[in-house]
Amino acid sequence: MSPPQSDYPVIAGTDISRCVLDQFRVAIAVQLSHSLGISLSACYEGIDVGKKGVDFTVAVPRFRLKSKPQELAARAAKEFIPNEYISSVEAAGIFLHFQVKTSTLSRLVLSQIYELSQPSPNAPHGTYGQNLEASGKKVVIEFSSPNIAKPFHAGHLRSTIIGTFLANVYETCGAHVIRMNYLGDWGKQFGLLAVGFERYGSEEKLSENAIMHLFDVYVRVNQDVKAEAASGEQAPTDEKAKDVFRAMEDGDANTLALWKRFRDLSIKAYEQAYRRLNVHFDVYAGESLVTSENIQDAIKALRAKDLLVEKRKSESVTHKDYNRAEPETTEDDIDASPPEGELGEKPAWAVDLNAWKLGKPVVQKPDGTTIYMVRDIAGAIQRYEEYKFDKMIYVIGDQQDLHVAQFFKILSLMEVPFASQLEHVNFGRVNGMSTRNGEVKFLDQILDTAKEAMLDQMNKNQEKMSQIEDPDRTADEIGITCVKIQDMSAKRIISYDFDWQRMTSFEGDTGAYLQYQHVRLCSVARKVAPSVILRNDPTLIDTSLLTEPKAHELVMLLARYPDVVRTALKNSEPNTIASYCFKLSHIVSSAWEILIVKDQEIELAQARLLLFTCAKSVLSSAMRLLSLSPLEHM
Repeated sequence: MSPPQSDYPVIAGTDISRCVLDQFRVAIAVQLSHSLGISLSACYEGIDVGKKGVDFTVAVPRFRLKSKPQELAARAAKEFIPNEYISSVEAAGIFLHFQVKTSTLSRLVLSQIYELSQPSPNAPHGTYGQNLEASGKKVVIEFSSPNIAKPFHAGHLRSTIIGTFLANVYETCGAHVIRMNYLGDWGKQFGLLAVGFERYGSEEKLSENAIMHLFDVYVRVNQDVKAEAASGEQAPTDEKAKDVFRAMEDGDANTLALWKRFRDLSIKAYEQAYRRLNVHFDVYAGESLVTSENIQDAIKALRAKDLLVEKRKSESVTHKDYNRAEPETTEDDIDASPPEGELGEKPAWAVDLNAWKLGKPVVQKPDGTTIYMVRDIAGAIQRYEEYKFDKMIYVIGDQQDLHVAQFFKILSLMEVPFASQLEHVNFGRVNGMSTRNGEVKFLDQILDTAKEAMLDQMNKNQEKMSQIEDPDRTADEIGITCVKIQDMSAKRIISYDFDWQRMTSFEGDTGAYLQYQHVRLCSVARKVAPSVILRNDPTLIDTSLLTEPKAHELVMLLARYPDVVRTALKNSEPNTIASYCFKLSHIVSSAWEILIVKDQEIELAQARLLLFTCAKSVLSSAMRLLSLSPLEHM
């Protein structure tokens, strides 16, 4: 049911129809505005969720008023009048602590959750938690971005998880999202692969497992390059790879045909991995799809803006030709000048960003082939022309912070119309992997190991195991949840060491624990049926019977879910939602022995069943934002 009609004003940024908790904050703001003599919006912004049994807290000093904060707090508390939303306030020094009216809270919050959680054709899982913060906006999110001819590994996983989460959150907040996978499908690394396939390739092995065979070839040819460098040779393998790349850029038909074959085989393998991860893309882009016309136009625009400067061998010229997901594995040392004897004849071209402490990045090599930087510049312009986006987000590891800052700064100096609409969402790396050396944890291996660990655990309870329709799929979903949650257990900027045991652990706050709590919430209705069947109309349920402090705590947390989604939109943190899931799960776990449904008086049973049903809906919604698939049995 909708909140009761009242004379309370509408404050910008509130939406009572989607977040009934806004109405309680408005009720506080009205009284604060009267007592403190400041605007409603300022009062509203000053209201925080309380701690340790307090519903809302206001720190009076934040309003920067001339009178002493303690005196202002005391006056506001003295003038407070209880109403249908707020029952009491306490002045504690410079703070005001507010308690909401429990009966009103339970009635409005549970009714809203129940109604907005009902499925519809456009929202099969309901709309509770959704808002209109990004309504009407077109957002391009680039994420995952593996290199062709290399298996999907844990290094790609972070970008994939974070990017999917961001896409889910922006869609939840009303945006039209374009999910883009920008493949590393261009550059000298393909030249190395082509040389390697000529030496070590096997059509038979390619037909058996294309992606693994190409990876083996890539590792072997890189070992050749290292051996040549160690022996002091002229590195013929590396030079031949550069020749192949030049042929690609020159449009050589045979070279491009081989490149396309490897690219198509790679995408086919990646799509299988994405389906298993509950991930999808709207566009498979890549460096190769940035047109030569746009690249040349970008160079011309840089020159027209007088941004290009020569960069010669006498300067510090080593440049990493980055790719998105694994820059440590594709470093190309690019000399900004020709070999000795030709010094100065063909300089490289760069953009001087030293005034902003961003160095002097190269945009074009002496031989005329393109650098990753200029392909990024041209690609961004090309995307804006195609999509006319309101925002474009690059989900790229923090190893490339400098590269992205240079890239964004150059676009700003070019005065492109979308320069202010770009955002870099970075993240720490997964340590302990190197594709060149073959020391890598492949995603299929990770997920299969996690699934086996879950199956072993499930087999310990044969009674429950016999009730599961598809144990293999269930174990896989739990394993995938464990892997994803392990990655989202801390803020995205924090790096971590790859650890099998931590990936599959059942101890503490793990993905298995979340799935277990969701399954347990699903089981409540099954265990009390048929004696207790939840009424279809929540207004017929007496929620005023939910008088226990634990019930109040749980309802208050459920009411905060729309706020948590808003916060996640602002900070781009999967951990914001993951932490909420665990907090909700912990409170539910502690409520089982207090808020018993079975064998209770029917009206009390109905109220408690509604509470747990709403908790299940909210936990399910939050898990789906994290790209998890909530289970009903395990």
